Amino acid sequence: MAVKYVYYFGAGESEGTAEMKNLLGGKGANLAEMCSIGLPVPPGFTLTTELCTEFYKNERRYPAGVEEEVATHLARLEVAMNKKFGDGSNPLLLSVRSGSRASMPGMMDTVLNLGLNDTTVQGLIEQSGDPRFAYDSYRRFIQMYSNVVMNMDGSQLEHLLENMKEMRGVSLDTELSADDLKQLVHLFKAKIREFLGCEFPDNPQQQLWGAINAVFGSWMNPRAITYRKLNNIPSNWGTAVNVQAMVFGNMGNTCATGVAFTRDPSTGENYFFGEFLLNAQGEDVVAGIRTPQPINKAGGDSPLPSLEEVMPDCYQQLMDIQKTLEKHYRDMQDIEFTIEKNKLYMLQTRNGKRTAKAAIKIAVDMVQEGLISEKEAVMRVAPSQLDQLLHPSLDPKARREVIATGLPASPGAASGEVVFSAEDAEEASKLGLKVILVRIETSPEDIHGMHAAQGILTARGGMTSHAAVVARGMGKCCVAGCGGIKVDYGTQQFVTGSGEIFKKGDVITLDGSTGEVMKGSVATVQPQLTGEFGLLMTWVDRFRRLRVRTNADTPQDAAVARKFGAEGIGLCRTEHMFFEHDRIMAVREMILAEDAEGRKRALAKILPMQKGDFLGLFREMKGLPVTIRLLDPPLHEFIPHTDKDIEELAGVMEVQPQVLKNKAEFLHEFNPMLGHRGCRLGITFPEIYDMQVQAIMEAACELVKDEGYEIVPEIMIPLVGHVNELKVLRSNAIRVVEEVLGRYGIRVEYLIGTMIELPRAALTADEIAREAEFFSFGTNDLTQTAFGLSRDDAGKFLPYYVNREVLPDDPFVVLDQEGVGQLIRMGCEGGRRTRPDIKLGICGEHGGEPSSVIFCHNNGLDYVSCSPYRVPVARLAAAHAVLLSS
Repeated sequence: MAVKYVYYFGAGESEGTAEMKNLLGGKGANLAEMCSIGLPVPPGFTLTTELCTEFYKNERRYPAGVEEEVATHLARLEVAMNKKFGDGSNPLLLSVRSGSRASMPGMMDTVLNLGLNDTTVQGLIEQSGDPRFAYDSYRRFIQMYSNVVMNMDGSQLEHLLENMKEMRGVSLDTELSADDLKQLVHLFKAKIREFLGCEFPDNPQQQLWGAINAVFGSWMNPRAITYRKLNNIPSNWGTAVNVQAMVFGNMGNTCATGVAFTRDPSTGENYFFGEFLLNAQGEDVVAGIRTPQPINKAGGDSPLPSLEEVMPDCYQQLMDIQKTLEKHYRDMQDIEFTIEKNKLYMLQTRNGKRTAKAAIKIAVDMVQEGLISEKEAVMRVAPSQLDQLLHPSLDPKARREVIATGLPASPGAASGEVVFSAEDAEEASKLGLKVILVRIETSPEDIHGMHAAQGILTARGGMTSHAAVVARGMGKCCVAGCGGIKVDYGTQQFVTGSGEIFKKGDVITLDGSTGEVMKGSVATVQPQLTGEFGLLMTWVDRFRRLRVRTNADTPQDAAVARKFGAEGIGLCRTEHMFFEHDRIMAVREMILAEDAEGRKRALAKILPMQKGDFLGLFREMKGLPVTIRLLDPPLHEFIPHTDKDIEELAGVMEVQPQVLKNKAEFLHEFNPMLGHRGCRLGITFPEIYDMQVQAIMEAACELVKDEGYEIVPEIMIPLVGHVNELKVLRSNAIRVVEEVLGRYGIRVEYLIGTMIELPRAALTADEIAREAEFFSFGTNDLTQTAFGLSRDDAGKFLPYYVNREVLPDDPFVVLDQEGVGQLIRMGCEGGRRTRPDIKLGICGEHGGEPSSVIFCHNNGLDYVSCSPYRVPVARLAAAHAVLLSS
């Protein structure tokens, strides 16, 4: 049986349904559905998404039989409308619109009034008795077709239209006469001949196939490609094409066209919301050429009359239809309509795009109205949307001038004066100034400046660079890997790709959700968490199985995370504590020590500070698990490298600068990420880990003994590649733990585990589990080592890989489930074979990315851990994982 590529709809019957969205696209499926439930829809037919796939597979050619199938459906449409396509006395005119299965508003092309030429325009005049309307439709068709199908710059004809209005002394298109518009048709055709070197096509069949080809072709236009990437829409879905009989909103003041939402898409308030224009066609409403009028009297402060006042009967019919549609689809609808001579037609309905705030309110309200269940409400809110709620965002109405674009490393928006050092950021903050810290790349030493700044901008680094990870943990806006700027610390300025210079003190704005850097200050909108948010999250927690912890290094981070519903700490990075002002000198003293005794003396100064850190974290997370990772980065990160900084430090430490230089050279590594770090430090310098384990257990013992806490510290040893490494360090840790417990005279339960962040660790997880009571998959380094990528350098080429679809996503942002995911699966299976009750979690940045959270659920992990501001995102994604599989 031949494949069916064309489906009819109209006159209360249709060959499709709403459930056929994948085949007919959202618009085609919903047009068919509206016909089926008796709503007034102009008849037409839909060319399927499968045909789009064949179109691209066969180098933009159609399978045999498609032209005949279209001709058959066009003949059926002619019968339904009692008109004939291309007829000189009773012409049928068509609209040709796109419609993919996922809503992509404005991203693809549309052609209206198709079928007009010098002959059929006379038939349209005869039908309507209105030459002005006929020539207005004709000039619109030529403008749209020449731009969409013939790829002519739209400004060429727009310029002629503006000249005509100027010559006639009018400001609106509607004020031009029939003769003016007829003259424009001739001028337009002459300009097309001059500009393109060919005639405007007057054969209606040629026009129709030109439009169908163009709409299918618009699936691969740059704006559609960009929109799909931003919204994770696969390129192989394709678009459908909807060919529909034209109805006209531009036949005079008994005609109109409009767009409306059944609820407010910004706030979620339950009132009918929209705009319309009298004597207009659909593109006029969104083009901003004329000021639209409100749908209802309560439509704001507009001085213009509402549809409710101008056409009360059509308004009441539209109100009834919008209620029918929302009840039928059980979701907020975005609808398009046209009124032709006081008769209402529905041109589209779809689930409306909405802000996060509106999504939550609408979902909760619809549960309370009995329209949907709590499960459906949870599924109606996309986890990624919650970022909007938890961070400031740019005011969508504010003017912005983009000067560069980097990676959207940490969401939110911030404006401030440019500074180039952490010290300047901190000093400015003390003076009450708002600053943006601009660095080539950040290091752990910049932590205080990052904390003081409103936002961070780096020229280098990826989505899991130091700047990105730390900024997300702090809830700071960050744009990383902005290769379009050149940062010069010496002159205290950066230069954009266009040559514009920004000096210290100049104001810029960052949008961490898009990666855009803007000149000057752009207004922001503060997030507001409502009662609906809290209620929705109680439903979320009822459905999910996966626990959600946080990555937190300070009591402040932990407090934020608890407020967002964190159920413990899955990763405390102790190295960040080492950079605090009150202990960095002791750390450097330890590094410069010539022997173990010297190192122990320096570490003894750090011990009480570390214990204080852990006391704060344990108190903030009372009754919840806390996983503390022992020191991970290489020691050279704690020593300055510029001559100026070395000389300054040498003076403080009372050593010769050359001593520091020699030590820095000795510690230098060509590939420090794979060098002397993690458990390798703990084996060669065991006193470092001994001090940290002592601090952890003393803090736990004091809280258990003195304050009645129940604590089970989880001591995590990083970068284990071989079971023998863990065996040595576990033995050392147990020795220190038992010594502390003996001194305090109590028993405190504790766990010792490891991060699985090297492929060999995942492959030999069954052996490693003999020495580990828990595994935490460090997916940042596991991705790095599995791919052989430097996460700090990959930002230079990974966007190219993603744009060219070499990789579907940046693997440092979205977990590579086939490769890295396979290592995680192997690690889980191996660990459980040896130790069935082993606790399994993930603590890389993927712990807050929705699809990665779902992967963790599906593979039986016990928890994910993510930055504090992503905790609600992970909670919602974990609930989605359960509901998607049920």
